[in-house]
Formats: sequence, structure tokens, C-alpha cells
Amino acid sequence: MSWIQKAKDTPSALLLFVQLAGVLLYPFMEETRAGRALFSALGIIVLALAVLTVRRTPSFTWVSICLATPALILLVAQLFSSASWLTTWSAAFEAPLYFYAAVGLIRYMFADHIVTTDELWAVGATFTLVAWGFAYIYVVVQAVAPGSFTAAVGPDQARSWMELLFLSFTTLSSTGLSDVVPIAAFARSVVMLEQLAGLLYVAMVVSRMVGLTFPRLGVGSTQPQQGSSEQKPARRGGSGVDRPGRRGPSAR
Repeated sequence: MSWIQKAKDTPSALLLFVQLAGVLLYPFMEETRAGRALFSALGIIVLALAVLTVRRTPSFTWVSICLATPALILLVAQLFSSASWLTTWSAAFEAPLYFYAAVGLIRYMFADHIVTTDELWAVGATFTLVAWGFAYIYVVVQAVAPGSFTAAVGPDQARSWMELLFLSFTTLSSTGLSDVVPIAAFARSVVMLEQLAGLLYVAMVVSRMVGLTFPRLGVGSTQPQQGSSEQKPARRGGSGVDRPGRRGPSAR
């Protein structure tokens, strides 16, 4: 039962592992009807985990439920039908849910100056949520404007979910390794927004979490910074207090 308790204590880790498992399983789910049904089932699991994760954040759970409900209905419908419009509308609802869950996790990580184990897992879970969210936007863009994306293999064909997810990951991580390229003007605009989101995520979220984690682990200098107003209350009455007359108004 300990692993169940760990899953409850670190829902961000569970969400991250399920999404990474999806990355490995998606290529085997796109070719057959049964595979697409499993794809929808996995999407339902991810939706449920996203809602559960939002419950741990300062964001409103009812908003995530309102966004997840129509997406859930459409995903269930995809278990029994292969209509392409179901995929488009499902993506249209899943994208804002993933973005809302990502914002909730960022607020969760920024709530205080204490870095917990679940918040460290939330760094990765937030990244995957944003990558999934943009991938679903690409699905909608391609459905509304066919031919928005091309690739080295089958340039005139519609891009698969795995190809669009690959484009999203390479864009958000700024690796630039994707052979899928946006060729329509609006598709390029969306890709540029994701590039900006990836840059801001590293600059604002990752750097902050690293800065708060290293002092907790005792890495680097342990001496308090001079002139830091946050450190002054901790030095009063402690063993490291300056001797009388060295500093303060009496020495001036």
C-alpha cells in the first residue's frame, strides 16, 4: 500500500509517468481501430489525472471539470466511432484543460519558497502538459486549415498525432530536431508562441526551482548574503549574531 500513498502524495509524478508512457505507446496505437480505442482510453486517464492534479493547486477544480467533461464525452465517443470530427473537437477541449492544469501547477510551485518532492515532479509534468496542449492546438489548426504542416516524408499528407506531438516537444524544448514544418502563416504564429512559452518556462520556472532547491540541498556557500533583508530576522538571537559594536546604529 506504500506505493498507493506515494502516488497520492506526488500526483505530479504520476501524471508525468503516464504521459511519458503515452509517448512510447502512441506510435503503436495509430494504425488500427483497437489502437485508436486504446489511445482514447489513455486520453481519458490523462484527463482524470490532470483534474486530480489541479485539486492540489491554487486553481479552481470546477473549471478543470467543466473543461474535462466535454472532452471526456468525445473521447468515449471515439471508442465506438472513427469519425474524424470527434478528434478535432476533443482536441479543442483538451488543449485549454492542459493549459489550465499547467498554469495551476506553476501557481502551485510559486506558492512559497519551499520546494517539495511533488513540486520537483511538477516541473516535468508542467512541461509535458504544455507540450500536449500545443500538440492539440496543432490538431485543430490542421483540421481547420488542411496543409498547414508539411514533412520530409509524405509532404502532402495530413500529419499524424505523433508527428504533431513530436513538433510540439522539439519546439517547446528549442532543440529544433523536428522534420515537421509549419508552412501556413497561422500555423507558424502558433509555433512561435510555443517557442516563446518554452523560453519563458526555462527562464522563469526552471531557474526559480533550481535556485530554491540547491540551498535546500546545501550546495554552494552556506553563508548568508550581506544586505539581504530576508536573512536578517534569522540572525537575531542566534549563534551567528554579530558581536555588539560591529554593525548597527550603535557603531555608526
